[in-house]
Amino acid sequence: MKLLPLLLLLFTTLFGDKTLTIASYNVENLFDLDKSGTEYEEYIPNGTSDWNQRNYKIKLENIARVIKEIDADIIALQEVESLQALIDLRFTLKQNGLYYQYYSIADKKNTTVKVALLSKIPFVYSKELSVTQTDEQRNILETKFKIDDKDFYLFINHWKSKSGPESKRIISAKTLMKRVDEIGFDKNIILLGDFNSDYEEHLKFARKRNLNDTDGKTGINHILGTINQQNKASHINFAKDSFYNLWYDTEPEKRYTYIFKGEKEAMDNILISQSLLNSKEISYINRSITNFDKEYLFKKNNINRWEISHARVKKHKGKGYSDHLPVVAKFSVK
Repeated sequence: MKLLPLLLLLFTTLFGDKTLTIASYNVENLFDLDKSGTEYEEYIPNGTSDWNQRNYKIKLENIARVIKEIDADIIALQEVESLQALIDLRFTLKQNGLYYQYYSIADKKNTTVKVALLSKIPFVYSKELSVTQTDEQRNILETKFKIDDKDFYLFINHWKSKSGPESKRIISAKTLMKRVDEIGFDKNIILLGDFNSDYEEHLKFARKRNLNDTDGKTGINHILGTINQQNKASHINFAKDSFYNLWYDTEPEKRYTYIFKGEKEAMDNILISQSLLNSKEISYINRSITNFDKEYLFKKNNINRWEISHARVKKHKGKGYSDHLPVVAKFSVK
């Protein structure tokens, strides 16, 4: 089958246009069973914590269940340990009826976990952006796609956690903006992943003095420019280097993917360049952004995360999914 007919089959049709579904999911520590020496203690293969074939298979099946139900054309992943773990997840998905022919992982740096990509659509290239020379910061995965001669770029992120101050996340934001400036801010660009930053981080972290070492400036709001634009309808009035956070395009009560001490937060985000708001070639479909909040992904008032006992020796229980919910958005390809 030739490439163009194949691509046509990959998309549902919406008023004559093709619909592209893009998602992001932090799968919470998807480790393989090969001992590399960089694992967290409770993920040492076949050790006292019972990270073994049985629990690994359950973890793969549970994450595959979520991904299959989303059925995105492209899904960005965070907290994947290795290429082997990604391949095993891909194989599990194929066994369950969802095949992602194309995949990539940012594994040039020896960080404990990494960002990765599964796609039904071929990409032109996939490469890594080095944020720092040390293993403290995870690399960003840059992937270029071409659909019907229309280009778009995807940047998968997993920024420094809140164990570090905001200056650490600003480093990642500046790395992104430098690369986007090289590509051109007028291009179709999607930034997504676990930013460890709320869509209004500048308001929330102001109360946390241990994080605010930047005089109130944040990576997601100030460096990426989302603080300038909280209404997509007025995008033409903003600078082309201001990204729009899609969380503003849904109800406030839906704007979360993480729950910490009972507080809902949007650590996972999808940001888009101005060109994806102009209804030309490729464009975001209004009101399509959503968290994937199926009932089975919750346990009481918390997210149904992968369960590990808190005993002196931590042990895997073989239950749960991830401590994050996925986030999903749809785009129209004319």
